[in-house]
Amino acid sequence: MTTPKKDCFGILESVFPMGKEGFREIVPTCFECPEKKACLQVALKTEEGFRLRSEILDRSPANGFAGKLRRWSEKKKLSQLNKLHRGEKK
Repeated sequence: MTTPKKDCFGILESVFPMGKEGFREIVPTCFECPEKKACLQVALKTEEGFRLRSEILDRSPANGFAGKLRRWSEKKKLSQLNKLHRGEKK
C-alpha cells in the first residue's frame, strides 16, 4: 500500500524556500519526512528547479577558456533536460 504524497511534494518554493538572508534553506519539517530525497529530486526537475540550477552555474567561477566552455556545456545540458521534461523536441 502506498501512502499519498503531501501537498508540498516536489514544489521548490515549499521544500527549499528562499531564507531571510537570501539563501535557500531546507524546511525543518522536511528533515523528518521519509520522502525528502525524492521530493527534492522532483522539485529540481521543475521549471523553477532548472532555473535555480542555471543560476548556480552562473554564479560559479569559470576560470579560463576551459572553465567557460565547461559552464556553457552544463547550461546547455540543463536547457536540453528542461525541454525534455516539458515534452518539447530539441
